[in-house]
Amino acid sequence: MSLSVSSPVRGVPTITLDLPERRNALSADLVGALAEALGVLADDPGVRAVLLTHTGTTFCAGADLKDPPDPGAFVALLRQLVELPKPVIARVDGHVRAGGLGLLGACDMAVAGPASSFAFTEVRIGVAPAVISMPLLPRVDPSAASRYYLTGERFDGAEAARIGLVTAYTAEPDSTVQALLDGVREAAPVALAETKKLLTARVLDAFDDHSDAVIALSARLFGSAEAREGMAAFLERRERPWAL
Repeated sequence: MSLSVSSPVRGVPTITLDLPERRNALSADLVGALAEALGVLADDPGVRAVLLTHTGTTFCAGADLKDPPDPGAFVALLRQLVELPKPVIARVDGHVRAGGLGLLGACDMAVAGPASSFAFTEVRIGVAPAVISMPLLPRVDPSAASRYYLTGERFDGAEAARIGLVTAYTAEPDSTVQALLDGVREAAPVALAETKKLLTARVLDAFDDHSDAVIALSARLFGSAEAREGMAAFLERRERPWAL
């Protein structure tokens, strides 16, 4: 299985991305399994919030280059996270790359631990952070987005918190996550859902306005000669031909 779902603990189930040998990369299977799990939890009146976490040293490496998800399916998953009538909190203590950052951006809160690192690596393999821009650009500091989108350079959890990518960076992610969950457990369910709608309105506007365009852009770039060469170079661990 590519993920596991625990029984709720005081109203909070945990979804664990559980394919460490593939660095929890976003395959068609993983995207489908995550969408299915969220669909079940969305309709469960006993669920107050959802915790999203991972096994291994990588939260999510982005798209699985050997079995990438359909761009439309990935857009639907990100929108599902944003629209879920329960808060989704991500616990990250590992590497997050490319499309994995889209998962974080679609969550309501995210806590990063000391082993976390982040990078928008798309430009280095010949594609663009197209789909993930919809949940991220309304939330992340614009100057930081320009820097990290265009350079692909790595940054740490402290910087991720500074630019608004994560809610908190801490040496003790579990205790911080539990504090956030305890706060959510005190909230009335309908008030919680309606408050989330207020907070996500701008993000959903981005989905309404740009979904078709970013799906088309993503499909075009992933099918380009430049991307094919970039992905081959990445998989073969060799230098990309355009690197100066």
